[in-house]
Order: sequence, then structure tokens, then C-alpha cells
Amino acid sequence: MPITKEQIIEAVESMSVMDIMELINSMEKKFGVTSIIKNEQNNNNEKEIKEQLEFNVYLKSIGKNKISVIKVVRSIMNLGLKEAKDLVESAPVILKESISKEEALDLESKLKISGAEIEIK
Repeated sequence: MPITKEQIIEAVESMSVMDIMELINSMEKKFGVTSIIKNEQNNNNEKEIKEQLEFNVYLKSIGKNKISVIKVVRSIMNLGLKEAKDLVESAPVILKESISKEEALDLESKLKISGAEIEIK
């Protein structure tokens, strides 16, 4: 007489965690499958390995020293005074898109020194 699903579940309930893990590994080897959890872990590991190459710099807020931030934005973006002022006053706004990590960190340090609050994504 074949074993029912309920009997299998009852047998698994009485096993220790280590025994269950060994059973799962044996079943994976026997039937040539892997668990969904392992596939998700592998996918997450692959995503972590791929390093982000392009970054966006967002100006979140001006801070207390608006003039200093305008000067920095003007020099970074090669803008005129009015364009830089309008851009800074429209915060939160993207300042630069698709730039290298080094350039993003350089902009971050310059803007933070001027008192701006920025975010790199």
C-alpha cells in the first residue's frame, strides 16, 4: 500500500531540523532539482556581485547657506548665475545623471561642504 502525503508530513514533523535538511538535500540530488530558496539566494548573490557603474546625484535640500550651494552648483554644472539659482531653489532635483562613482563622490563632498543635503542613487 502506498504512503499518503499525510503520513509523509507526520514523519517529517517528528524529525529534527538537521534531519529535514539532509532529507531535502537527498531529494534535490535524487530528483535533480533545487529549492526555490536556494535559487533566490543565488539570484540575490549575483545581483550583489554586479556593481553599480552609473550614479545619479540628487540635491535634496539647500541647507542654511544658499549662496554657497549656488556657487558650487554653478561651477559643477557650468551654469550661469540665474540658471544655478533656479536649479538650487527647485530642490529636490537631480543635479547629474549617469556619472561615475568617483565623480559622484567628488560632487557629494563639494556640495556637503557648502551645506547642501544630497543623495547618491
